[in-house]
Amino acid sequence: MDEYIDVATKDGKLTGEKELKSIIHKQGLYHHTAHIWLYTKNKEILLAQRSSKKAICPLLWDVSVAGHIDAGETPKQAAIRETQEEIGLKLIEKDLKLIGVFKCFQTYPNGLIDNEFHNTYIAELKTPLTKLSLQESEVESVKLVTFTAFKNLIKNIGKNNHFVPSNKAYYQTVFKKIKSEAL
Repeated sequence: MDEYIDVATKDGKLTGEKELKSIIHKQGLYHHTAHIWLYTKNKEILLAQRSSKKAICPLLWDVSVAGHIDAGETPKQAAIRETQEEIGLKLIEKDLKLIGVFKCFQTYPNGLIDNEFHNTYIAELKTPLTKLSLQESEVESVKLVTFTAFKNLIKNIGKNNHFVPSNKAYYQTVFKKIKSEAL
């Protein structure tokens, strides 16, 4: 779906302009996304496998839930909406803990230019995987991995064809924040 997204400056400040997502990625305009990393008290992290239909990094494992922040939407509103859409999980604002806004500027072989600011939240997953309903166009599969397994996946990034290789520092930061919250 080609929705309108608020345009940002290279520093992440909103300009007051909005543009279609397709134009934003074609022209490389700066914009914001919401990332939600879900973890359990059993020291596990929920990973989502990107749909085979995705234009970039299909079938790679990544953040539990992620999506663009629609024009006029707050990052928390987007996080709640995307979580409901992608995995059928209902969260409320108090479930979300902001751990930072991370720059992610990348260009892909298909011409897509991703100049994003990831508004990144963590939240405890209290629902069994069997109760989640996946949005086919976004998510192929989900799985829980132990903290130890997650650490090893990061350590072997680029060798194991598991995570998006350019995001290693981001994954390390997220893992550190999740560990401190879950303990």
